[in-house]
Amino acid sequence: MATKTDVKTKFTKETYLYWYELMLLLRRFEEKAGQLYGMQKIRGFCHLYIGQEAIAAGAMTATKPEDKFITAYRDHALAIAKGMTADECMAELYGKATGCSKGKGGSMHFFAPDKGFFGGHGIVGAQIGTGAGLAFAEQYKGTDNVALCFFGDGAARQGMLHETFNMAMLWKLPVIFICENNMYAMGTSVERTSNVLDIYKLANAYDMPSATIDGMSAEAVHEGVERAVKRARAGEGPTLLEIKTYRYRGHSMSDPAKYRTKEEVEEYKEKDPVNQVLKTIQKNKWATEEEIEAINEKVKQQVEQCVEFAENSPWPSDDELLKDVYVQQDYPFIVD
Repeated sequence: MATKTDVKTKFTKETYLYWYELMLLLRRFEEKAGQLYGMQKIRGFCHLYIGQEAIAAGAMTATKPEDKFITAYRDHALAIAKGMTADECMAELYGKATGCSKGKGGSMHFFAPDKGFFGGHGIVGAQIGTGAGLAFAEQYKGTDNVALCFFGDGAARQGMLHETFNMAMLWKLPVIFICENNMYAMGTSVERTSNVLDIYKLANAYDMPSATIDGMSAEAVHEGVERAVKRARAGEGPTLLEIKTYRYRGHSMSDPAKYRTKEEVEEYKEKDPVNQVLKTIQKNKWATEEEIEAINEKVKQQVEQCVEFAENSPWPSDDELLKDVYVQQDYPFIVD
């Protein structure tokens, strides 16, 4: 019986090379962010995406640039995947004026609407409702764009999810709800928080199509997202995808992750998504060792450059303190 690696996939050499370079950049950026946090160059909250890179890669190749992404506070990788530069992302982690949110948002609040990336949200589950709102806007404007709304297994316990699912199905909104199930929420396993262990089944109450996907495989993520996106573009409404993944680090930089064993972590590292893509490239001889090393060096230089950019960037000026807090809006129907 043939295994998955023996079967010729529809993905091209270019697909795998794109995935490898992107996923390696996400991995190295997050590793560097963790190192800099330990050096106190980065302060505040910081949630790393290490181990979950296949989700970002597969979602990118299954969507188009005009589609919208929105996520929670573990947002660095999706922001970079969607087109934000490593420079502006690292500068934001440093709290510098050249950051994507002018140094005011920090790790949890990356934002670039011009790239189709709408956050970066620190309130657990809040982005689920906002994601449906992005989809409603596209539907209202008559585009065929879709919204991908990412959230964690912990956020699946929020009331916002159920209210949003009901409305999204009622209005057939073009939104794909993606639960990045890394098994532990902040530090509590799924088994200790719910009687429903298969999160994709939450869609059943709303007759919403759903599926569970291997989040350590870029191919599986691409195929699952592609099916859901096709339905949404056709006006058939939302889908819930439970993408089972694993974060190698703690929930945040302050989490020693003592609630799981070293053996469990090592077991998942054997299925490392970056290595899986690299092995496929090597097996099919789609790149020489020299070409692979050139990609590795390119990524290394990008990460070093973004740190240098952040280090040399200015801090926000004092007159920025109250800017961007409120939006000035004139209402012609209000009479003084």
